[in-house]
Formats: sequence, C-alpha cells, structure tokens
Amino acid sequence: MSTDVLSRDTLYAASDRIFLRKKLVSIALPAVVLAYLAYVFFAFDILGLAERARWDNAQTLMSDTYSYKTHVTRDNRSGEVSVSIEGERKGNYPTGTAPDWVVRDGQSTRIDLGGGQIVTFLPENALRFEIPDYGVIEAAMSGREIKTNLTGDLPDWISASKSRLQITTDEGRVSLTRSKTEVFNYFFGWELFWFTLDSPYYGYSLTDILFGPQIVQGQSNIAGAVHDFWNNPMWHHNMVAWAIFETILMAFLGTFGAAIVALPLAFLAAKNFAPLMAVRFALRRVFDLFRGIDGLIWTIILARAFGPGPMTGALAILLTDTGSFGKMFSEALENVDSKQIEGVASTGAAKSHVYRFGVIPQITPILLSQVLYFFESNTRSATIIGAITGGGIGLLLTQAMLTQKDWEEVTYYIILVVLMVMLMDTVSGWLRNKLIKGE
Repeated sequence: MSTDVLSRDTLYAASDRIFLRKKLVSIALPAVVLAYLAYVFFAFDILGLAERARWDNAQTLMSDTYSYKTHVTRDNRSGEVSVSIEGERKGNYPTGTAPDWVVRDGQSTRIDLGGGQIVTFLPENALRFEIPDYGVIEAAMSGREIKTNLTGDLPDWISASKSRLQITTDEGRVSLTRSKTEVFNYFFGWELFWFTLDSPYYGYSLTDILFGPQIVQGQSNIAGAVHDFWNNPMWHHNMVAWAIFETILMAFLGTFGAAIVALPLAFLAAKNFAPLMAVRFALRRVFDLFRGIDGLIWTIILARAFGPGPMTGALAILLTDTGSFGKMFSEALENVDSKQIEGVASTGAAKSHVYRFGVIPQITPILLSQVLYFFESNTRSATIIGAITGGGIGLLLTQAMLTQKDWEEVTYYIILVVLMVMLMDTVSGWLRNKLIKGE
C-alpha cells in the first residue's frame, strides 16, 4: 500500500513539474518575442524614421503612379516656352500648338491649372501665381537671385530660397530657378500610352479606328494603329514584350537545366543506388553549397565572370536549383518501392531499363511537381536577377525607378510582372493536372 502511495506521489510531482515547465514556456515565449520587438524598435530607430518620413514626397510618388503630368517650361535664357507630356522630347507638342489650358499672348503665357489657380509667365523672367483663399504670389529673377512678395512664415507647400522657388498645390506644381520656369499640371491616366502626339491615330477612339473612315491614305486603320502602338517611342511596348519573354526564358532555362543536371547526380547521392558513401557524402555537400548560396550571390559572381546578360541570370538560377533539386530528387529516390524495381530486374532487363521502367515512373510525379513549382517561383526571381544581370523586365523596372521620372512606367512594369506570375501559376497548375493527375 505504501508503495502505491509513493508511486502516486511521484506521478503527482512529475505532473506538477510538467505543468510548471509548460507554464514557464507559455510565459517566457511571449516575453522573448516582446523583448525582441522592443530591441527592433530602438535598434532601427522607428521614432526617428517616422520623424524623417516625407509624406509629401510619398503623396507625389503615389499620384505619379496613376497620373501623368504635362510640363510647361520657359527657358529663362532664351525665353522660349515649350509644352511636353512627362517632360520628354518625344512628348513635345508641335511648335505653335498647346493644350487648351495653356494660352500664349505675346511675351506672356497663361496657364490654367484648374480650381481657380492661374499661373502667368510674365516678361523678364517674372512669374505670377493666383491661388484662391491664399492670394497672389509674384516672383522674378533679379540678377542671380529670386525676389518674391512672400513674407513671414510660409506654409509647408511653399519652399523659397535665393536660388529656387517651389510651390506645390492640389492642382499642380510651379518651380522657378535661374535657368527655367516650369509648371507641372497633373491629369488622371497614362497619356500617350497608346499613341504619341506625332501619330496620326492620336486622339481617335477605338470605335473610330475600327469602324471609322480611313485615317491614313492607303493604310488600314487597324494595321497602322497596331504598328504605331507596338513601336510607341515613349512606352516601348515592343521592348517590354521582349523583356517579358527574356524573363520567362531565363526562368525556363535555369529551372529545367537544373533538373536535367540534378537528376543523374541524384542517383549518385541516393543510398540505395550509390554504394560508395564517399561519393554520396561529396555530392550532398556540393548540393548544400549550390543551394546554400543565394541566387543573387551567384548572379553577382557570374556577372563578374561572364559579364551581364540573360544567360548569366539563367546560369545563376541553374546553380541554385541544382542544389535544391539534387537534394529533393535523391530523397525521392531513397523512398522508391524496391519491389517494382525487382520486378523489372527479374525479367532480365538491362540496368538502364530497370531505371527507366522501375524507378523513373515512381518519381516522375514528384519531379514534375517540384520542377513546375520552381519554374513558377523562378519567374519572380528572374525579375530581380534581371535587374543585376541587365536583362528582362527587371532591367526596365530598375531603370524606371532610378530615373524617378515616370513612375507610371514603374506601375506598368509591376502590373506586367504580376500578370506574368499569374499566367505562369495558371499554366503550371494546368500542366500539373495534365501530366501528374491525368485530368
């Protein structure tokens, strides 16, 4: 009886210790997470980051993604006034023409930004800006300095110094420097996405092009419109399409090339197919090396060795995925059913036939599933790799970001990347169903 009581007490004590341990873990784990978050808060200077944030710049950036701006620029040296969309020469309005909100009257130019805000370029590099509920701002170049009628504390949307005046309102932006006076007027949409100003199809609707009278003598409206759209000198649709193709090709060559290289090596790394432990150990360490180094690191190394280009990006993906595929394929081979292999071997088949009919059919679903999944994932990775190696849509995306000129182009490229990934996901899923499930 005393033994039973002692055993029961021991069990109770052990249970109490287990419950106490679990309670300590349930308290300690959240405490560790909170301590880590507190460290991150101070180590990354979250408060300082919030103070340094420029929300006005963020607002301007966001507006640039879904709108375009028309520049009205006066050269303060020659007095010449030009109007262009996005400030590009390819978007220049022809000489003597301008949008209806820009009116030239001798040496003066009147610009209606909307909302009652009127900007007037005056002679002798002077500027007048009428802003309802604020007043009239006058500025002019005096020698090498900018003189204005601004006094006292200025609102946040006005920045004034001796060499530069910038005024940003909800309707637009005005900038005055020694070299030029410039007005930015924002409009919703992506102007010149379809046709540039010099295209005869600019300003025509889709209905006009499809069903209207012939616009260019001797040329079909559809053929001419497609040609001008495809060769758009501002949006470069032909170059973008080629860049998308390069990105997909990079991912395809890297992924399927890695699968071709990894499959025979996987046989040498599998315990049931390679009796020599030294060979298995060496190959597994090679796989660890290849997959342990990120694809971006391989990209930088290979770019130094072979120079930039899409093929360099494909090789970087191939090296990384060879390590991943080698490990997965060898593990799949180690789990094959030996009875099916023995059955093929019992017929007197050659070694190659045993592998072909006894092993490959067992691992094919796993191989195809993994290869197609990696192909889909590498399509995204090829975008980043292309930014380093100088190929694909990644290069165009990086260039558009670095110039900080036309953020609507950045939005365009991002949308294309998302659509490309969605397409690859759909195709990959369809192929998996067809090849693996037989649907």
